[in-house]
Amino acid sequence: MKHVLARIGQAAVVLFVAFAATFVLLQALPGDALMIKFENPELGLSAEQIAALRESYGVDVPLPQQFWHTLSGFLAGDFGYSIQNGTPVTQMLAEAAPQTITLAVTAFLLAVIIAVSLAFLSSLTRFAWLRGFLRGLPGVFVSVPVFWLGIVLIQVFSFQLKLVPVIGADPVQGLILPVLTLAVPISAPLAQILVRSIDEVELAPFVSVVRAKGASRRRVLWSNVAKNAILPTVTIAGVLLGELIGGAVVTETVFGRTGIGRLTEQAVSAQDTPVLQAIVVLSALAFVLTNLAVDLLYPVLDPRLRRLSRGSAASAPASAPVLEGAAA
Repeated sequence: MKHVLARIGQAAVVLFVAFAATFVLLQALPGDALMIKFENPELGLSAEQIAALRESYGVDVPLPQQFWHTLSGFLAGDFGYSIQNGTPVTQMLAEAAPQTITLAVTAFLLAVIIAVSLAFLSSLTRFAWLRGFLRGLPGVFVSVPVFWLGIVLIQVFSFQLKLVPVIGADPVQGLILPVLTLAVPISAPLAQILVRSIDEVELAPFVSVVRAKGASRRRVLWSNVAKNAILPTVTIAGVLLGELIGGAVVTETVFGRTGIGRLTEQAVSAQDTPVLQAIVVLSALAFVLTNLAVDLLYPVLDPRLRRLSRGSAASAPASAPVLEGAAA
């Protein structure tokens, strides 16, 4: 319980730092988005009306008061109003988030399937050339720019092969190419870490013991090696969430999807600081919660960490995983 509370406290500090850094950076942007929008002669607003609008947005007070006003609003779930269209930011996020969450979750699951398939097929194959080919694919995937891959997929599958329509696609069809665009680069580091972990675990003494007992290579890989090699992969999966969010921004822009990424692109273009502040803080919250979940999952996946948390690490034998693997 003490470990969990400490990690929650660290997560709260990270969120506060992310909020403060975002507030300072957005305030340092050149220009005043409110003045640019409301001083437009076409709107015909008087100086008193513009001053009243600035007061309603809370930007006519010193920065420390703006910071406290914004922070207290965030803590209460009030993200303010969009400068661009006056809509509550909470409403804009609620309308855009389901699209991005669906895209991100589906892409992450596909990335895991691709990574696991590459890692296990390369470990099981008896052909050296195929093993080298499969292990070289993640290096190619990670070097592919997301926006370029999206354009190529549209060109090949929509315009050349006509398998996935660009216009008039149903929700499932509209998800296929964006998911592929986002999943391929994310799968690369997962596959690289998993392949390296499998190679290291296969050299452990307990694997030799299991093989000496007559277990097949496939059984050893699935039953003994995989569960010991998965911990580093879980770690990198949590870190990859940041890339997933960044990739979603580009992917939704390329495919014209309405989501958090498209909302971010529009907010940056209009210097809509309330929307940008909310998106950055929510992205940081998602990143922090994912890494917190990964940290709390470690003891479940690795019995050695459970013993460490109980304070018995000093007396635990260094070959604990060997005995567990051999017994399995």
